[in-house]
Amino acid sequence: MPDDMTRLPEAAPLTQSLPEQIAARLSERIVGSTYPPGQRIMEQAVAAEFAVSRGPVREALRLLEKDGLVTILPRRGAQVTNLSIAEVREIFDIRAMLNGLRDRLIAEDPDRLRVLPLLEAEVATLARLSRAPGAGEDYVEAVSRLNRILASATSSRRLRAMLGSLGLQTLRYSQLGLSTPQRRKQSVQHWQRLVKAIRDGDGAAAERVAQQRVQDSRDAAIAQLQRLRLEAATPKTKTGGAA
Repeated sequence: MPDDMTRLPEAAPLTQSLPEQIAARLSERIVGSTYPPGQRIMEQAVAAEFAVSRGPVREALRLLEKDGLVTILPRRGAQVTNLSIAEVREIFDIRAMLNGLRDRLIAEDPDRLRVLPLLEAEVATLARLSRAPGAGEDYVEAVSRLNRILASATSSRRLRAMLGSLGLQTLRYSQLGLSTPQRRKQSVQHWQRLVKAIRDGDGAAAERVAQQRVQDSRDAAIAQLQRLRLEAATPKTKTGGAA
């Protein structure tokens, strides 16, 4: 495994504890499918890899469990959570309402124009990535940046905290929901409409666009999960070849 994935950063942020640093590295692997759903994460192996005791690793795994990325099983340790259609519906329905509230508050904020240049630049990046072949991963990261920008722009501290707690859980499903060029094109159109609603100070329109954007991603993620399950359940036929 590359060195940058096996050593903790030498200059980690002062506000981030050792368990939080370890949890951040492990979450990157889970979200990036280096650790696939169902894989066990062994405390002893992680402790040896990062050259720490098992205490910080255990606490890191508890943080990941809180974020919904792992499940800690009695006498079996931590296991990466499986992707679930029921969880997609639950998480995305909550996120649709919270994002709608967030974007409505921003659009109705008298100081909303201060965030517009940054939003416009990021949405322009999305438009470019949506047309670039093989840019799905970069597109998802750009969407994640946009959501962080909007979360930072809202004046509600509690709303920011709630959105943050759903962020990692949502990311694995967002990768599914934005996995096709058609979906990324649709997503860009939603973001462009949101920028216009915020520029116009139209809170109701911003809320509608935000909710529709999340719901479309939810439906696409569910369709992809259903397809993957069908493929896994369908026996593969062996093809004979010439000797």
